[in-house]
Amino acid sequence: MVKGHASRGVRAASRGGGGREVTARCGLVARGVLYALIGLLALRVAFGDSGGEEADRQGALQQLAGKPFGGVLVWAVGIGLVGMMLWRLSEAVFGAAGPDGGKPVKRLASAGRTVFYAAVAFSVLSFAAGGGGRSGDQQSRDLTARAMELPAGRWLVGAAGLGIAVAGVVIAVQAARRGFRKHLAMSGVSERWRKAVDFLGVSGGLARGVLFTAAGGFIVYAAVRYDPAQAKGMDDTLRSFTLTPAGPWLLVAVALGLMLFGAFSWAMARWREV
Repeated sequence: MVKGHASRGVRAASRGGGGREVTARCGLVARGVLYALIGLLALRVAFGDSGGEEADRQGALQQLAGKPFGGVLVWAVGIGLVGMMLWRLSEAVFGAAGPDGGKPVKRLASAGRTVFYAAVAFSVLSFAAGGGGRSGDQQSRDLTARAMELPAGRWLVGAAGLGIAVAGVVIAVQAARRGFRKHLAMSGVSERWRKAVDFLGVSGGLARGVLFTAAGGFIVYAAVRYDPAQAKGMDDTLRSFTLTPAGPWLLVAVALGLMLFGAFSWAMARWREV
């Protein structure tokens, strides 16, 4: 029976073939670019050298657009994130790689990631098409304000914030427990490389988890206060770390962690089973 379940999981995961693998790996590379740039910007904020740039997706895209062939690079990141969305969608429909990839809870998680990456891809492609517009912080406040106008909107906002905060805790716990190892195909890879990927996965995942948890907490606080202005985007959330007793050093730690998560995404693009 176990063998049958395993074979069904493998068959489900194999649907989509090479196309699924290409979209997944391109998506992971694109995700790594964004996190590495956001981490770099956050590090500059910590040392007071941000030049007014925001440490969020918009700031990262502005950095990328300012490079040679920057417009092409931004489009490439956006298309890569579309690939990320399609990969997660295929997991929701056909099941993920591995013997338990077809379980309902796994499919539901993949469906949630599909929605998330669809929104991120849309944002990046809109920027590439010339629609940079508002900052991530302003978008977060505007979205919170619109949600609060809905029936039971305050409760919906609070539930969304709680969900993001819980997701952050889960991300951090899974990283600390090295849950990513089960997704990696590193047989024959040297122990040195395995330890390096472990370091990237743990440190990067912890930083990402802290960021999600803090952002979700601010959304919950906005719901409790019934004040959309209390909701924070990525930039404001990162800057809030400098107001803790640790001062800018907490932001330095998180910023470095986000850069490491970018590198971890590239490692996943090389070795992840899809």
